[in-house]
Amino acid sequence: MNLTKLELWAAVLLVAFTAVASQAADRQPNIVHIVADDLGWKDVGFNGCTEIKTPNIDALAKGGAKFSQFYVQNMCTPTRACLMTGRFPYRYGLQTIVIPTAAGYGLDTSEYLMPQCLGDAGYKTAIIGKWHLGHADQKYWPKQRGFDYQYGAMIGELDYFTHDEHGVLDWFRDNKPVHEQGYTTTLIGDDAVKYIHGQDGKKPFYLYLTFNAPHTPYQAPKEYITKYLNIAEPTRRTYAAMVDCLDENIGKVVAALDQKGLRENTLIFFHSDNGGTKDKMFAGQMADMSKVVLPCDNGPYRNGKGSLFEGGSRVCALANWPGKIKAQTVDGMIHAVDLYPTFAALAGASIAKCKPLDGTNVWDTIAEGKPSPRTEFFYSIEPFRAGLRQGDWKLIWRTMLPSSVDLYNLAEDPYEKNNIAAAHPDKVATMQARIETASKDAAKPLAVGWIVSEAMKSAVPLLPNQEGLLSDEDGANLKPKIGTAH
Repeated sequence: MNLTKLELWAAVLLVAFTAVASQAADRQPNIVHIVADDLGWKDVGFNGCTEIKTPNIDALAKGGAKFSQFYVQNMCTPTRACLMTGRFPYRYGLQTIVIPTAAGYGLDTSEYLMPQCLGDAGYKTAIIGKWHLGHADQKYWPKQRGFDYQYGAMIGELDYFTHDEHGVLDWFRDNKPVHEQGYTTTLIGDDAVKYIHGQDGKKPFYLYLTFNAPHTPYQAPKEYITKYLNIAEPTRRTYAAMVDCLDENIGKVVAALDQKGLRENTLIFFHSDNGGTKDKMFAGQMADMSKVVLPCDNGPYRNGKGSLFEGGSRVCALANWPGKIKAQTVDGMIHAVDLYPTFAALAGASIAKCKPLDGTNVWDTIAEGKPSPRTEFFYSIEPFRAGLRQGDWKLIWRTMLPSSVDLYNLAEDPYEKNNIAAAHPDKVATMQARIETASKDAAKPLAVGWIVSEAMKSAVPLLPNQEGLLSDEDGANLKPKIGTAH
């Protein structure tokens, strides 16, 4: 067939346009960002768990990158704030505990959040699951912060079957309360599948899929519990069932991507929001935990949720994108704040509207296992304690009297068994000076202000080990008596 010059040029332009469109698709992958709630580091198969079956999560880990040094903050709200802002929570007052049920504050509305950034780059954005960055005023809600679609809980510690906390419904779709039956993990998974099937493949999407499992209260459908009758301890058995159901629903999401032909251009990133709970002070407020054996397993890492030790913030994590991420274990240091600039770079999104980011683009580390550009991060900066990682060195500084300091070399002592602060006074001094400098930019913790305000209202003295400040293994942790352990 002979082509005219006009037809030939049209064909050339069509090929060029198709190539550009293909490159644009490569630049703008779909992103499914899955966050589990209070999942223990060793409660997944790819980190060595044999007791709980997680075949779908393990398959993602086997075919992608599993991370040995992925860090978050030590509690829910601070971590979720990092993810949404790319900035450490001490910068805007969310560094201490979670947002209590009775509190009215939320994530500073002047922060330019991940869904806003990706939305400006042409992404559809959705949150399906738990938010916990402000619930008392709708100005803090996801739909008001850049998400096109929302379904799930605003706080997150809720009954898995009735969807309420102390009789108050915490279950919404696009700002409207939803009264429905079902187990929250399954409902979240089903809604995510429905969302994926609703995509046409022409416009990229960011799905922030935030399960409330396996957070307290420890509840699971009977059919999942009966799968683990070999586990003698009843709470561990229920917890195993919760993780099993979580894994099954993640599998449904992956299958939906395959069915829609979207899998090849979709990055899946999975991690927990903090370490598994090892201290009952952080186990929740909806049930009497005094006689409960906490079921989470953080493996060899010390302590757990709420702690500045590794068990509080070094979490199970993986990334999977067929053909784009090598199957390997990535040992480079990555922090939750790094996901914002990394996702933005993949999406071709501008971060010009952001306040100065603490995160850095770690895509080459994720995809190729190259050395991480991250060499430092703060576990926390609070008036009463701080934690800093610099290279292999880690400092925990408790500033409340009597003050104390822990220093560890994590390359030599990853499980923090030997405090070597006394042997390295110069290193301690250098790291303390770094914390002091950073603390000058720290906002006052909003939780502390709220606790003091509540204490003043009730004329309750704010004293250690009473209604205000409580202490645990790694120093004083602030916890008001109402709703903090989500």
